[in-house]
Amino acid sequence: MFKHKFHAYFSETDMAGVVHFSNFFRYVEKAEEEFIRSLGKSFYEIIKAGFGFPRLEAKCRYLSPIRCGDEVEVRLKIGEIRNKTLRYNFEIHNLTTNRKAAEGYLVVIWMDLKNWRALEIPREFKDKLREAGMIKSL
Repeated sequence: MFKHKFHAYFSETDMAGVVHFSNFFRYVEKAEEEFIRSLGKSFYEIIKAGFGFPRLEAKCRYLSPIRCGDEVEVRLKIGEIRNKTLRYNFEIHNLTTNRKAAEGYLVVIWMDLKNWRALEIPREFKDKLREAGMIKSL
C-alpha cells in the first residue's frame, strides 16, 4: 500500500468550509503521481515519452467531511492488473478527525498518446510494481 499525506487547503473548500467532492479525485491523482514518482519515474517523463494513463472508470463513496486545514492521507493499492488496465483501490482518511472520509477506485489504461490506442502495460512497469510490493508475481 502506498500512502501520501498533505493538508486540505481553503481553496479546495465550499462556502461551508468543507472540501468540495470533486477534489477527492484530485487527491487520489496527487497520490497516484507521487506513487509513480516513488517507482523512479515522473508523470512528465512518461507523457514526454508518448504514454499516458487515461481514466476508464472512477467511483468514490463519500463517508465523512474534510475541512480546511485537516491532515489528509490517501492510501492506494493495486486492486487488479490486467494486460492493458490497472485498477487503483483507494481510501482517503482524515487524520485530524481519525475518520475515513472516502473510498473508491480508479481504472486506468496504458495508452500510446500519439496514436491514441491502448497498449499492454510494459513488463518494466509491472516489475516496478512487484518490487514495490504492490502486486504479486504474474
